[in-house]
Amino acid sequence: MFKFAGLALLCPLLSFLVISFFTRKSDRLSAFVSIAAILGSLASSVMLFALVLSQPGNHELTTVWMKFPVNINIEFGFLLNPLSAVMLLVVTSVSFLVQVYSMGYMKGDPAFRKYYAFLSLFSFSMIGLVLANNFLEMYIFWEMVGLSSYLLIGHWYHKPEAAVAAKKAFVVTRFGDFGFLVAILILSAKTGTFNFLQLEGMLGGGILTSGMITLVALLMFAGAAGKSAQFPLHVWLPDAMEGPTPVSALIHAATMVAAGIYLVARAYFLFSMSETAMLVIAVIGCFTAFFAGSIALAQDDIKKILAYSTVSQLGYMMLALGVGGYTAGFFHLITHASFKALLFLTAGSLIHSLGTNNIWEMGGLFRKMRITAVTFLIGGLALAGVFPTSGYFSKDAILIQVFTSGHYILFAMSLATVGFTAFYMSRAFFVVFLSTEKFGKKHPHESPAVMWVPLVILSIFALGLGAWTNGFNALIFFGGPAHETEHDLFVPIVSSCVAFLSALLAWAIYQKRFAFLTALAPRFSAITTVLRNKYYIDEFYAFCVNRVLYVISNASAWVDRNVVDGAVNGTAYLVGASANVLRKIQTGRVQNYALGIFGGVVTLWLLFSMVK
Repeated sequence: MFKFAGLALLCPLLSFLVISFFTRKSDRLSAFVSIAAILGSLASSVMLFALVLSQPGNHELTTVWMKFPVNINIEFGFLLNPLSAVMLLVVTSVSFLVQVYSMGYMKGDPAFRKYYAFLSLFSFSMIGLVLANNFLEMYIFWEMVGLSSYLLIGHWYHKPEAAVAAKKAFVVTRFGDFGFLVAILILSAKTGTFNFLQLEGMLGGGILTSGMITLVALLMFAGAAGKSAQFPLHVWLPDAMEGPTPVSALIHAATMVAAGIYLVARAYFLFSMSETAMLVIAVIGCFTAFFAGSIALAQDDIKKILAYSTVSQLGYMMLALGVGGYTAGFFHLITHASFKALLFLTAGSLIHSLGTNNIWEMGGLFRKMRITAVTFLIGGLALAGVFPTSGYFSKDAILIQVFTSGHYILFAMSLATVGFTAFYMSRAFFVVFLSTEKFGKKHPHESPAVMWVPLVILSIFALGLGAWTNGFNALIFFGGPAHETEHDLFVPIVSSCVAFLSALLAWAIYQKRFAFLTALAPRFSAITTVLRNKYYIDEFYAFCVNRVLYVISNASAWVDRNVVDGAVNGTAYLVGASANVLRKIQTGRVQNYALGIFGGVVTLWLLFSMVK
């Protein structure tokens, strides 16, 4: 079991090293090395998955990496259980399909070899994060994932937008990572260990107070919120679309954004001990889902639509975890990985063919790009949670969990988000594939087989993964079926009706263009403007930086220059001035020194006389 885990981790690392040092003259060889390596990781993941299913429980292999005299040892090891086995399978399978797809999409790119080297580094970092058996090891790989995403988002660094997006992703996630690091340090200081299993046992024994557990949980959630783009740290993810589309698929489906969800699931023993932390996770997750879903309604860039959709679906996952739906939340992560990777890669197929991201510059593409159209439709149905796609089972598992938990306001907001999702995906499909042709002199064509074959495979997953998983006792290794209450029928019916009515409204507006609906549009122009500008959150952050932070920084700089430096420089000036006066005493004449000695003796005699 551990040999397969080690092989899964080492394959992409070796690929990164080989591409970096030995394949400088061959782009094709670089791609083959990277794809072969991730295929090796995928095969190892499949074997590991089978072994974990046959041997339930936690399996740990660890070695002491560094020893410290304060009774804290830094370990390096693997923790293998159903959670890590399934996550590893998701990461390697999506990474493999994205790398195959990239051969067609990135063909002719001047930095093709570098692109595949960074893909391998990204895969290595994410696999290491998944397999880690302690928080410190996870944090090391966590930061490597951040570095890899920075390199890939900024792949086309000659474009100012891409360079800014890469820096934005790196800086924003650092805010959350700081909280994660502080939480780790507090835990290690109080318990003397970073190990997951040891911490679980100690916390269960009451080694920390409830207030301390809540503090640590909230700090750790800050790291998860940064990586998984939860409000208010969501602003980096839509801008990350400036990277190549396959990178967007990889980041949004199975790697970086999934890391935050995985952290909460891995440390669920900690989060579940604090009702306050769980409520915060649920509320922020629900608000993020609703907030991002509403923004996606008014976006015209097809990748931005999918980006805000990702933020919204990540909010769903956090919501499920926050209300105690461990199974439902992670179930949705698995299904979302397949259909969101599918949607991004279909978007890449459209962009590759037409050279534009704007949905209003497409239109009438169903006849021109049938495979892309059908696979986009399947992905859209899965995202909207339409039966019998995978999204139906996982989405309704979350809604049932929220409803049965008694959080009815959160349930209502979740239902509204379902409507948003169905509307913006229907809007995109009708405008791009069924509306009047708008691509002018461009000649759209279906993508080559190296690009559409991964789409077909992901479509099969999007269609069948949910039914298979739900039938397989809904991930028995996560603790029971996803649908296990008397609301199994009520909630899916309500959510399906909401999704159907939203899709019908999108059809009436964008396909049939009914006059009375068109006449209503100007009345909502103000709302549309706000949504199109993403509630002006970026502008608010820019204001805070330019008008608040800079003012505080300039004031601090003035104090530093004039008060702190002034005090230091003033002291030096006084010493120098005193020295200039005192050094005049040193004349070099013996008679002057004799006079000084005589004067000193007389002075001392007078003082002693006065004392007596």
